[in-house]
Amino acid sequence: MSASESSTCGCTGDTKRAERDAAYRRALWIVVLLNLGFGLIEIVGGFVADSQALKADALDFIGDGTISLLGLIALGWTVPARSRVALAQGLFLGTLGLGVIGFAIWRAMNAVAPDADLMGGIGIVALIVNVSAALVLSRFREGDANVRAIWLFSRNDALANIAVVIAAGLVAWTGKAWPDLAVAGIIAVLFLHSAWEITRGALAEMGGSS
Repeated sequence: MSASESSTCGCTGDTKRAERDAAYRRALWIVVLLNLGFGLIEIVGGFVADSQALKADALDFIGDGTISLLGLIALGWTVPARSRVALAQGLFLGTLGLGVIGFAIWRAMNAVAPDADLMGGIGIVALIVNVSAALVLSRFREGDANVRAIWLFSRNDALANIAVVIAAGLVAWTGKAWPDLAVAGIIAVLFLHSAWEITRGALAEMGGSS
């Protein structure tokens, strides 16, 4: 697959197909709105529940939605321009990931158990949102490596949501904050991995197009 046919992370789908397939483009927009909309809701819920895992998961939603949104906006741009946008996205995600880890470490020294009921409830809703995003894209995933990547990201995010729900159960059982902080750390590491992949791909494309 050439650089002009794919994004650096697969998050924005097949740019050529998105330009000509209205149904596919609508599906991508739905996923963008689901990610950004729920991400904003979840970040508020994270502060209300005082849950670091919910805050980290919310940033994951917002990061995924922002990457896909910028990818859709940049459909008609040149490959070097899209690569520069992707590089900025990767650096931004990396900064968010480091911020989540740093804040989780700080909270570990001042640990307060979050509201387990609210944390678990929001985690379940987040799981439903991710499954919905995967279902929206499921009919496009066969034969399209990029949209299959988006579908797999939604599946992986759903696994993170399950971890949030399990952590909420452990918080309720133990009365301790460590399950919440542990899941926040795991999500942050996934964030950093995605940031590395996006940044590496963007630099490779920029080098190849120079």
